[in-house]
Amino acid sequence: MRADARRNHARLLKVATEAFAEHGEGASLDDIAKRAGVGSGTLYRHFPTRRALLEAAYAARIDALAERGEELSRELPPGEALTKWLHEVCVATIQVRGLKSLLGTAATDTPLTTCGTLVKSTATTLLTAAQSEGTLRRDLTPTDLLRLTHGIATAAELGSGEREISQYLRLLLEGILSGSSAPVSPH
Repeated sequence: MRADARRNHARLLKVATEAFAEHGEGASLDDIAKRAGVGSGTLYRHFPTRRALLEAAYAARIDALAERGEELSRELPPGEALTKWLHEVCVATIQVRGLKSLLGTAATDTPLTTCGTLVKSTATTLLTAAQSEGTLRRDLTPTDLLRLTHGIATAAELGSGEREISQYLRLLLEGILSGSSAPVSPH
């Protein structure tokens, strides 16, 4: 990329991240281009779709969630690592407007974005470890788990937000535990 194209790309990402934070994933692409000081054609040359721009704007956040999953898997027993990671995914979904759409793509059978693929891969690794440990039911799939987690974030968002995540996650995990009567704490 030429220097001016790199500057435009960086400006578009910065402005898009701010716009998505303010207005969610439906932020006006024309406004993003104007605020970045470029034309709409320049925006579409760099990011041909809204989803491509959204994914680029939040790639670092998604990478951090994946890295956090790896970190937790090294530090905690599998069931606890999965629980803590799911809690952090729910919190991120609520805190970062526009991220919900990208995380939602991970809850499909074939993720639609690179971000969705990365989240699903992390969930698969953590879930498989918890199932091998005997903590979680064997019939639970990564897609099921991510759909349920997405539902928890949505429900918490409808309620009082982050405070309800722990309660909803506890209820979910008690329903998917593998023969254990001991509840798992999300913290």
